Amino acid sequence: MLYPLKFEPILKDKIWGGTKLKSQFNKSSESDELGESWEISGFDNDESVVINGFLAGNTLPELIEIYMGELVGDNIYNQFGDMFPLLFKFIDANQNLSIQVHPGDEVAAERHNSFGKTEMWYVLDAEFGAELIIGFSKNCSKYEYLDALNQNKVEDLLQKVPVKKGDVFFIPAGLVHAIGKGVVLAEIQQSSDITYRIYDYNRTDESGKERELHTEQALDVINFEASKNPVINYIPLLNVITPLVKCDYFTTRMLRFNQSITRYYSSIDSFVVYMCLEGNFVIEHNVEKYIVNKGDTFLIPACIEELILIPDSEVTLLEVYVEN
Repeated sequence: MLYPLKFEPILKDKIWGGTKLKSQFNKSSESDELGESWEISGFDNDESVVINGFLAGNTLPELIEIYMGELVGDNIYNQFGDMFPLLFKFIDANQNLSIQVHPGDEVAAERHNSFGKTEMWYVLDAEFGAELIIGFSKNCSKYEYLDALNQNKVEDLLQKVPVKKGDVFFIPAGLVHAIGKGVVLAEIQQSSDITYRIYDYNRTDESGKERELHTEQALDVINFEASKNPVINYIPLLNVITPLVKCDYFTTRMLRFNQSITRYYSSIDSFVVYMCLEGNFVIEHNVEKYIVNKGDTFLIPACIEELILIPDSEVTLLEVYVEN
């Protein structure tokens, strides 16, 4: 019988990474450039491996092949087969990330035989003065954009948004964006790694080479319209389920609680993923108990219809599933 599954994080060093995923979210690494922790991934060569229970040692794609709709939901399995549709990450930007954009499903399928990449961010930590880049500050033409790019002034066209812990952002395909220095966040995205890098601050690697830009590919993808206020407004009430983002690819809610709650999932026909952002709690299912600590991510198989969540203290949890 399937049960709540925990996976070994896939840790990725980046030139812009830091130490906060280790110090704040219990990721085991000797590196001081830990940029990403891939919490749940079905990517080739980056397949998450179960570390708890009798299924320990199995990869996520292997489990989907065996359990199909029991694990991910019947409609999801019929649509995606053995491919897990989402990717879950923690990201530590110790330096500015490149300014980039992602294609939608149609372009990604045509050019890369891939899904597009729509994503969301939940800010876990932000140093004083930290910012995100989210879209354009005013309507922009391709000519204006290319001219600014050639003059190293593209930042002048973009919207810089001050951020604080708890801020939530929805990043659809086509929206230019970048994570700024001093920001740690949780990222939920389509299972795609297609990124068009449009500006990288003229940085060079150890050999003195600048990273590749994807100017021409990005032109057909970018949304040049001015971005409205990108922050998702919500009120994180205690012991109340708070909706954050709902789109074609995922639905995300916040659970902030300090007393036991029961979650019922019989109506959604989807796996559920928990990302624990604050506190510690226990998942109780069929008399078994599963300890969840800050920084842990669990996958709840679609066949599980009811769970009890028992907190040790106040917990902040992201709950993610695919709405059919």
